[in-house]
Amino acid sequence: MAFLAAVLAALTTVGGAPAEPVAKPLRELPRGGTRILPDHRVVAYYGGATTPALGVLGEGTPAQAARRLERVARRFATKRRPVLPAFELIASVAQASAGPDGDYSHPTKPADIQRYLTAARRAKALLILDVQPGRAPFLREVRRYERFLRQPDVSLALDPEWSMRAGQVPGQTIGSTDARTINGVSAYLAGLVRRYKLPQKLLVVHQFTPQMVRNRGRVVPRKGLAITFHIDGFGTQGAKRAKYRQLRARPPFWNGLKLFYDEDVDRFTPAEVLALRPIPDLISYQ
Repeated sequence: MAFLAAVLAALTTVGGAPAEPVAKPLRELPRGGTRILPDHRVVAYYGGATTPALGVLGEGTPAQAARRLERVARRFATKRRPVLPAFELIASVAQASAGPDGDYSHPTKPADIQRYLTAARRAKALLILDVQPGRAPFLREVRRYERFLRQPDVSLALDPEWSMRAGQVPGQTIGSTDARTINGVSAYLAGLVRRYKLPQKLLVVHQFTPQMVRNRGRVVPRKGLAITFHIDGFGTQGAKRAKYRQLRARPPFWNGLKLFYDEDVDRFTPAEVLALRPIPDLISYQ
């Protein structure tokens, strides 16, 4: 026994000092692997935790949303790219009133976020936390949710439409952000991936006008992140095709498309979405 103890001690020390601990392997994504894109196509339901008014995700219980999403998502699967379903939950909800802290945004209660994370895990789906910051800085709002972003199955979305400057009010003004802000958030998020040895995360940036993301060409890619420009906005197929052509991203970035159950005119079918070029990597329904 003494000999065995000596051997073990020798294996765990280098030059008389404790050896560096062996790094734990990356934890896997809900349906296996450590890379979201391009290994999967993500199909998401979007909405708030407490009301159906913000999107389909809030209609019924999280479990009911998961079952409905699974039926929709499988229609986007191809031989080369399996589908990874996701809940895109609005974590910070923009408000028309200043609120107690004056930032025109209201955070979702952690218990409500946890309910959706639990349901997403049962469905082997991602959870994407969507941030509508109001007048608060994006990074400050994102840091609010670090306890969730440390998890291997939680990603992030930024919603510049609801990012206000001084004097602006959500719902009265279409907001915007810039490359410097996105780069700051991406550096923080990539740091979490690196520090906690997490699988790849999505960083989704919603956009439906060129001005919504100023200096977009200066956004930098980050190891461990799949930065995806998600083409938002509702309308006819023709209008949405034109918007997609105008705002689509090129490698190393990825593309998303949002579909609206109520507002779109002649809403795209899954087959019509898969016929777009480039094919969207993220499709969400509101």
